[in-house]
Amino acid sequence: MAAPDTSNPSILRDTFAAAGHDQKTAWDNLYRHDFHPWDRGGPSVALADLLAQRHDLVVPAQDVDRRGNPLRDDAGGVVRRTALVPGCGRGHDVLLLKAFGYDVVGLDCSADGIRRAKENVAALEATPGGVKPQGDVQLGQESWVVADFFAQDWSKGLGTDGSGTFDLIYDYTFLCALPPNIRPQWAKRMSELVSHDGRLVCLEFPSGKPLSEQGPPWGLNPEVYEELLSHPGHEPSYHADGTVIETHDVKPTDGALHRISLIKPERTHKAGMNEDGSVRDFISVWSR
Repeated sequence: MAAPDTSNPSILRDTFAAAGHDQKTAWDNLYRHDFHPWDRGGPSVALADLLAQRHDLVVPAQDVDRRGNPLRDDAGGVVRRTALVPGCGRGHDVLLLKAFGYDVVGLDCSADGIRRAKENVAALEATPGGVKPQGDVQLGQESWVVADFFAQDWSKGLGTDGSGTFDLIYDYTFLCALPPNIRPQWAKRMSELVSHDGRLVCLEFPSGKPLSEQGPPWGLNPEVYEELLSHPGHEPSYHADGTVIETHDVKPTDGALHRISLIKPERTHKAGMNEDGSVRDFISVWSR
């Protein structure tokens, strides 16, 4: 695939329109040519605030005993909850979750993206202090997987007790990268990967883009997430402007995830803010 024309403002749209079904090669090509405008250069402050402040929504990664000491397994290791970041790119949010004490898997279909994530980790660990624990926890462990999110084999042996499911999954700039016809598969796979008591956290982006415009990134709003996750695997119907035709009278399907909170975060990436500095993004939390 030819080098992307980085002077073209519609490079992402044109690249994936030309790629057809070969999305993986397109992502690899963009990373290889150092074109990754979706990368924010650091972790999500909206996710960090949620993890630090809303233990009623997301249980901390490590439990403690009455004396405040971390619980340990029979081998003496600290018991940690697990996390997954699909479409992790350079791994900023993987390292954030590690700092909050999770054993976290960074997943990407691009081998070059994962290579850059490992370089990012090495560069950070070479700085004074490296990755620092957030709060009174021990650092978790990170691991990296190059695989197709929608495949069934990559998660075997990973996650909570090797079950292939995770206590926390974080989605940011992942759903919005997928063509609308792939969205039902996204919801189905998310439903399969969230553990029984787990949480799916979505930083909903780009909420300011018209839903009818070509992507990626494809515009999203809370109603799209609601329709997809309450009926995993089912294709929503859309109005001409790209908004979903909501089906409030239809019962949730098997494996449905339920939104337990929709928050306008106090802070977020600059890409999710209006020109006046107000936050445009939403962050939603989902459970079984």
